[in-house]
Amino acid sequence: MKKIIIYTWIFTLFIISTIPAIVSENGNNQISNKIPINDDFIDNIIISLMDKCHFPSISACIIKNDEVVWSNGYGFSDIEENNLASDETVYAIGSTTKTITATALMQLYEDGHFNLDEDVNIFLPFELRNPNFPDQPITFRMILSHTSGLTRDPQVYWLEVDNWFDYEGPPFDNYPMPWLQEYLTPSGNRYDPLIWDNENLPGEKAQYANINYDIVAFLVEIISEEPFYEYCEKNIFDPLDMKSTSFNINNYNEEQLATPYVWDYTENILLRGQHQMHIHYPVGFLFTTVIDLSHFLIAHMNNGVYNGTNILRETTVQEMHTIQTPTGGITYGLGWDFRSRSFWLIGEHMFYSPYFYIFNFPRKIYSGHGGDAHMISPYTYGVGTLMHMKESDNSGVIIFSNNDFTFYKDGYNGKQILQELLFLNAIQY
Repeated sequence: MKKIIIYTWIFTLFIISTIPAIVSENGNNQISNKIPINDDFIDNIIISLMDKCHFPSISACIIKNDEVVWSNGYGFSDIEENNLASDETVYAIGSTTKTITATALMQLYEDGHFNLDEDVNIFLPFELRNPNFPDQPITFRMILSHTSGLTRDPQVYWLEVDNWFDYEGPPFDNYPMPWLQEYLTPSGNRYDPLIWDNENLPGEKAQYANINYDIVAFLVEIISEEPFYEYCEKNIFDPLDMKSTSFNINNYNEEQLATPYVWDYTENILLRGQHQMHIHYPVGFLFTTVIDLSHFLIAHMNNGVYNGTNILRETTVQEMHTIQTPTGGITYGLGWDFRSRSFWLIGEHMFYSPYFYIFNFPRKIYSGHGGDAHMISPYTYGVGTLMHMKESDNSGVIIFSNNDFTFYKDGYNGKQILQELLFLNAIQY
């Protein structure tokens, strides 16, 4: 393997006390410290990161142009059973699922069923309006870009207790209807007025709310006249040869699946979790492997084409990958997120620290999506995934773990270091 020369940032002791942090190349890839990146180097860094950051396993791959150039698995998909992780281990991928959900609706957009700036009420069986601004339409573009005026996911959104461990679906009883109508309309028995922005008109502010993507999936069902999960199988998974990808956990045996774990910061212990399925499967409960998901990312990196199969037109891909949100707040396209380099400097845990601070570099470099879940009570569950591409050199990185990446400092910084390392490695291909 060719050697490449990179800058290294040393964040020892300050961010992660025992791990040298790797930073990105500059414009001409000159050197400050010379480090040859080869497989042994990557293996050693990842193993060190896993130990420090409490990642039971890591599965990852690097994409360059239209192919996977590196992939591997590390650690244990199930610690207690001594099951080793590989690049074919199946993980729940959290909100990275939203890129699939958005792609499904954009395929129907290509077929001419709607315009992005049309009111979604032309299809919905109930009226979707922000009660604070009842005369303002909510459009397809707003739903896809989190600018609809839906602001948060209150407790009732997640704690459908009978459904967290419902392995019989999808489909699920009462979802998407009448659940969505009961949740989104003021007369519904699941309605909470706090879900709606009372200051900004729809379209004026981007605010990440999972419920937007329940609506996206419901629109796919209405327009295509078939269940969302079946539509995705026929129009995304099968064409892209994603044979190990499904919304139904029953399609796997225990040995294929990565068992979820959670790092309990208060007790300094790694807790074993339970496999979960939830009614809101289109927003964050897709099961897949890094190899399968690489087919999907390759298509998005190559104007909608994977291995000669076209799932989207070039113009549609460009629209999805264009920032749609107003300045301020999150930076989002149509199912596509945009990220800068960032490191967590102060505080230990989002839930238990009175104050935490994450430093974000101003320039947006990566696009794609991440997915994280951290839950200790009433259920134990952890997921950490990211799928990002860098347009400057047409490279991509996918990383899965069976613990979360976001809610505690070591995990967050470990994810960032690993992402930087793999994107740097992509340069040599």
